[in-house]
Amino acid sequence: MSRFIQIHALTSYPGVLLNRDDAGFAKRLPFGGVTRTRVSSQCLKRHWRRHDGEHSLVELGEPRSVRSRRTFDLKILQPLIAEGYPTALTTRVVEELIAEVVGKADAKSEEEGAVRTSQVTVLGQPEVDYLYKQTRTFLDTLRADVSHLWSADATLSKDDDKSLKEQFKKQFDKDLKANLKGLRLAAGLDAAMFGRMVTSDVLARGDAAIHVAHAFTVHAEESESDYFSAIDDLVAETGELGSGHINSSELTSGLFYSYVVVDVPLLVSNIGGVEHDAGANQDLAGRVVENLVQIIATVSPGAKLGATAPYAYAQTMLIESGSAQPRTLANAFQRPVQGRDVLRASYDALSAHIGDLDRTYGRSTNRKIAAMGPKEQLCSTLDLAAEPVATLAAWARQQVGEGA
Repeated sequence: MSRFIQIHALTSYPGVLLNRDDAGFAKRLPFGGVTRTRVSSQCLKRHWRRHDGEHSLVELGEPRSVRSRRTFDLKILQPLIAEGYPTALTTRVVEELIAEVVGKADAKSEEEGAVRTSQVTVLGQPEVDYLYKQTRTFLDTLRADVSHLWSADATLSKDDDKSLKEQFKKQFDKDLKANLKGLRLAAGLDAAMFGRMVTSDVLARGDAAIHVAHAFTVHAEESESDYFSAIDDLVAETGELGSGHINSSELTSGLFYSYVVVDVPLLVSNIGGVEHDAGANQDLAGRVVENLVQIIATVSPGAKLGATAPYAYAQTMLIESGSAQPRTLANAFQRPVQGRDVLRASYDALSAHIGDLDRTYGRSTNRKIAAMGPKEQLCSTLDLAAEPVATLAAWARQQVGEGA
């Protein structure tokens, strides 16, 4: 299999606000002596993960990750209460479960019958299903011993609480970590792709197999303030002048460069729960990469969907496969692109930069390109003919290994 698959994209958006900062303005990045418009990697990854249309990760039919502060509440506590388990007792058991799985400091109860963690936790659906079943089984084992707590208005005494903790430790301590580790795709496909950082001793931490750079415009930022008003229709019908609301927001336009690296052996390892040199689950990893290429090419991030319709397909997709250390092509745009034909100027800059890299370091990757517009010089430098994105995606899948 290839060691790395690198995905480069150029995508143009007119009149949008793709990713906002805390003040509501477009995110920015200083680079090459000018300020560029930026889309954060977190924003990109969320839209790719949450995409539910064609070529989505959902299509792969694999367990996903659940990211929330209320996972234990909405996926374990509330379903158990709905099944008829007593609220006070079940809430206390789930609090102990959070303390055991995530950490004692993370168990936060706002009120009886509602719990949440102090921070967003990433749990795979297999982990959630297993913890739900174990909690249900534990409650069933308690029924005979704590019948006095099996009523809607029951409350736990100090002795009840102490006894509950002791029994919980016996039930969950011994095999919990090993059992969670043994689940297939325990942390979910999302975590296998983009990683999971945990401080828990029970949950497994996972390194990201897919590395995503912040996208930025190849040229200096282009923005303007969009003044708008909302008319009060009923007031306007009376003949009264004026608006019900007046405000302004920022709009930007730009050609964005995006860069993604897939660590193929790590992706296979994360998916299969095996060591890096094991060749399991290459087929699923290959399908993940194929869908990812399609998603990067066609799925747009974007705030203000209703007001700006920020949907665009990539005008260029360049994919590289090989074992050499990855390197971004962002430095092709270190000098900001200028002129009226931004796409042509970007192709010229890419062509020159790739030519310099190949002459300096040698060509160390296999490549495929899909490109629109005045692509002749770039294709000549790469010694490639432009192909459809679907062909690139299928080729990227093949690079994962024979299992694909």
